[in-house]
Amino acid sequence: MSWTRPLELRAQVQKLWDSGELLASLVTGESFFPRRLRLKGPTSTEMAERFDAVRAWVADLRAMPHCRVEMREFRHRVFGANAVPGEIWIDTLDDALALLGKRRDVGRFSALLELTRQQQPQLLDWLARRPLRALELSEQWRRLLAIVAWTVAHPRPGVYLRQVDIPGVHSKFIEAHRGVLGEWLDGLLPPAAIDRSASGVSGFARRYGFRDKPARIRLRILDPLHSRLAGDFGGDVSVDADSFACLDPGVGRVFITENEINFLAFPAVADGLIVFGAGYGFETLAQAPWLLRCRMHYWGDIDTHGFAILDQLRAHFAHVDSFLMDRATLFAFETQWGEEDRQTLRDLPRLKPAERALYDDLRDNRLRRNLRLEQERIGFGWVESALAALR
Repeated sequence: MSWTRPLELRAQVQKLWDSGELLASLVTGESFFPRRLRLKGPTSTEMAERFDAVRAWVADLRAMPHCRVEMREFRHRVFGANAVPGEIWIDTLDDALALLGKRRDVGRFSALLELTRQQQPQLLDWLARRPLRALELSEQWRRLLAIVAWTVAHPRPGVYLRQVDIPGVHSKFIEAHRGVLGEWLDGLLPPAAIDRSASGVSGFARRYGFRDKPARIRLRILDPLHSRLAGDFGGDVSVDADSFACLDPGVGRVFITENEINFLAFPAVADGLIVFGAGYGFETLAQAPWLLRCRMHYWGDIDTHGFAILDQLRAHFAHVDSFLMDRATLFAFETQWGEEDRQTLRDLPRLKPAERALYDDLRDNRLRRNLRLEQERIGFGWVESALAALR
């Protein structure tokens, strides 16, 4: 039987809740009630042939709480005139909430709605768009509003989140709620107070003018005899991006590798330095003008992501050369081939012709499906020979 059952009627009302429409109506004042629910009942033939089942169905619907059942008459040749549900209505928002057991939730939402009206009325539009998210944050709502008020009063404050002094609020709380705070601040702060080049939770501090943990760059001097840096500065060293930009160690050749062991084991190179890369993201290196005077070499995996990183690095340093990312290296270590989890498929305009040809072979799976040669699988003697051949 395809007759509408009480559980299906309740599901129709639940859908209004799950969409946020019921809570949003408390913000906007828009009314959804009285609301007729979709109802499919027995056909005339079914009423005649399954009279007892129809009576049970009618009883179930009429017993459903918080609903108004409008009946219509049908006549049975044996049982005479009878009434069956013709329409079912939810008359009020309160009836819908009682049916779903959501009255307590609405009480919490109403409290944060009133608080928002008093303290940050500009957020009411957000509240109408994201009412269920607001309900999830009801216990944190007062503190979130306090953070917003502080930031609006101190645009681009130039301090660490740890220095924001609000009763009951600590930096970990702010960091945990950067997503929703960012949605709010974008609408509350003047355009001049927002750095739109920074995005996502990782860019929260820079976007709104807080001080951020400095990016650090890890490097090794490969030829201390040719370095202008004083002392025993040839080991594994990390410096912040600003210090790296001012470093100018006096080398003429810089290598960048994505593998930590390769970084640590990289052989000595006259007039050289090696940087431990960080995948996609070379903005910090781009702040160092002295790199423009150096021969630069990027060593990544021979796979689609390795070439994508090379392409991105060339957006900052067009003169960078690839190192050991060629067809000869790939086939010299065919026994070490592996598989790339998820390929990059986009075009990479900054690749050189030989690199692009190999990238296309990898992307189009002409050599083997999802082929990958990780850089640490290349023999060390091959690395040393390639370094010796550099000019």
